Amino acid sequence: MSETATASITAPQRTQHKRRYLMCRPEHFTVSYSINPWMEPANPTDTALAVSQWQKLYDTYLELGHDVELIDPVPGYPDMVYTANGGFLIDGIAYGPKFRYEERQGEAPAFIEWFRANGFDTREPEEVNEGEGDFLLAGDVILAGTGFRSTGDSHAEVARVFGREVVSLTLVDPRFYHLDTALAVLDPIVEDGAEPGIAYLPHAFDEASQAELERRFPNAIRVSDEDGAVFGLNSASDGYNVIISPRAKGFEQQLRERGYNPVLVDLSELLLGGGGIKCCTLELRGRK
Repeated sequence: MSETATASITAPQRTQHKRRYLMCRPEHFTVSYSINPWMEPANPTDTALAVSQWQKLYDTYLELGHDVELIDPVPGYPDMVYTANGGFLIDGIAYGPKFRYEERQGEAPAFIEWFRANGFDTREPEEVNEGEGDFLLAGDVILAGTGFRSTGDSHAEVARVFGREVVSLTLVDPRFYHLDTALAVLDPIVEDGAEPGIAYLPHAFDEASQAELERRFPNAIRVSDEDGAVFGLNSASDGYNVIISPRAKGFEQQLRERGYNPVLVDLSELLLGGGGIKCCTLELRGRK
């Protein structure tokens, strides 16, 4: 029997948990400026293809039984499709974004207004942060990225807002400028005291952050640069189904060996703007 077959037999039983997401149709998607290494304005973009690929992701969430809310796209803000950067929500509290680059700063009022209109206890930030792009909930702990976009001061601010432990992780590879491009939380809900399942790209972090991840998550999936470079880690998980790039072949196999069900969705056009599946998906966590 192969190692893969053995792993599939011994892998833990995974449980799907219904999620609620916020997305934004990329009606205005284009690449007209560059604020990350993936963006090259000289390369043509196909807005219709971006919408079609996005629609596949939207439909996949609905087919899996999840709820998806929509925020209206604002003309002039092509990156608004990357709703993960639009806030961070836990227990009905919405911590709004404060974008580093001027090109995206006009998105913040639209997200904050949406949170308020939809009944969230909305907090406007004082510090530069890009929402769930750099803040990920792993069990009871908030993993917080810094180095390129969100600042260290926002880590202290998010700790005050949510009253939770925040673990700062420093990103060092400009290709992986947000935490959600270099680390994925695979288990949105875990039992008290259990180690949350995560996957990450080790060399995207400095040595101190790598050591902290190793200490806290000794059973984490460590992903290859080959899979990281196609935004394989920019994925969304409901605890069983993990929506990933079809090009992340090694990560797909690693997930299967751990008992997860990879669901392949191609967002190659939106990668031209430096975003993938998770970037287009903001989790709306209501009150317990």
